[in-house]
Amino acid sequence: MRHAARFLSLLGFALCTALAPLHVSAQQAQPAAGGHVDWSRSANIYEVNIRQYTREGTFKAFAAHLPRLRKMGVDILWLMPVQPIGAMNRKGTLGSYYAVRDYTAVNPEFGTLDDFKRLVQQAQGLGMRVILDWVANHTAFDHPWTVEHKDWYLKNDKGEIYPVTYTEGAEPEYWTDVTGLDWKQPGLWKGMGEAMAFWVRETGIDGFRADVAAKVPTAFWEQTRVELEKIKPVFMLAEAWQPELHGAFDMTYGWDTLGIFKDIAKGKSDARALRAFLEKPPLPYPAHAYRMRFTSNHDENSWHGSDAEHYGPAFKAMAVLAATLPGMPLIYGGQEAGFDKRLKFFEKDPIDWKDYPYATFYAGLLKLKHDNRALWNGQHGGPAKVLETGNDKVFAFRREKDGNAVSVAVNLSGAPQQYTLPGGAAKRRLAAWDYRIDAQ
Repeated sequence: MRHAARFLSLLGFALCTALAPLHVSAQQAQPAAGGHVDWSRSANIYEVNIRQYTREGTFKAFAAHLPRLRKMGVDILWLMPVQPIGAMNRKGTLGSYYAVRDYTAVNPEFGTLDDFKRLVQQAQGLGMRVILDWVANHTAFDHPWTVEHKDWYLKNDKGEIYPVTYTEGAEPEYWTDVTGLDWKQPGLWKGMGEAMAFWVRETGIDGFRADVAAKVPTAFWEQTRVELEKIKPVFMLAEAWQPELHGAFDMTYGWDTLGIFKDIAKGKSDARALRAFLEKPPLPYPAHAYRMRFTSNHDENSWHGSDAEHYGPAFKAMAVLAATLPGMPLIYGGQEAGFDKRLKFFEKDPIDWKDYPYATFYAGLLKLKHDNRALWNGQHGGPAKVLETGNDKVFAFRREKDGNAVSVAVNLSGAPQQYTLPGGAAKRRLAAWDYRIDAQ
């Protein structure tokens, strides 16, 4: 149905009623055209750090937040790794979630396997989906495979397993608490695939986020997805940017826009960067590809800076862009509290929720996406057409799909700005870092 044009001021947007749970039929649960399950078409994603989410740091304690998250409009819960953490070469007191000691067990710090199953069932009962962070590139040094299947690991000249080492970047990285797997070994493909299938079959999760996905053979992901979907349709997110991964994955990381967002907030860039990105994309992605748009995640927050450090007063403006540009928006759990610190990665450091000051803001953005087909994901939404504003400090674009249209204008500066849009003689005004969204 086509509605009259309406102005949505998300600064004051409030939800009057809770979002109803999604009741998904068996037919709706099947993969859609382009390889996506139907429930992902208008979905958003929310990352959960179980350790830091509550003072208890358990599945049970996090479960108490599920109704709040559903009311906010969250669709997909991405849980950081929940498996036991290695003790050998552990970093800090509690260690890294990504140093997995046992692929088919649960970290006792968080609870039991039954607690995890109940969490999944509760989330799904409210209409949300759950994907699990999966670390296939490496394991902890005390994973049983290092003894039972030593041939599955990379070794140095002395025949010893050694820390994961990356020398491709500007500075070398040494992940001293994990050791790399050798994907030339056929047995590893079977063992890893069976471990992933365990979680889908035994706990009913809805898919995976694959850590450093491009370091693992694409053929493994393609093969494993086929096997997983013999159990149930799944949603797959790759921590990677490579377009070719979209044969196995629904979604890849939008680091491209993250860099632009941070540069704009620091005054290093303006609307011209976003215009160039949309009009001349740096890489060709398939039409069905979902790209994850975000302002933060666990890596950004812990290692590079909090929202306060990255964005300051520009935070909401960048969040609006992440939610309305083509792609699926990510909220890192805690952003609705107004993150102003970097969470410690290897220690207990719970989020200070502060009565959720940005919950209404995010609820408005997520409802906007749900309600407007133009903003849906991949081929289910509309492309972004850049609108000329006559001002490089104001970026505007329009997306259309099946009779629905959404126009967005954002002031990308810390000063008030005037602008005009094509076909409009009157000048419009936006306060510093303000935005305007019109949907019809």
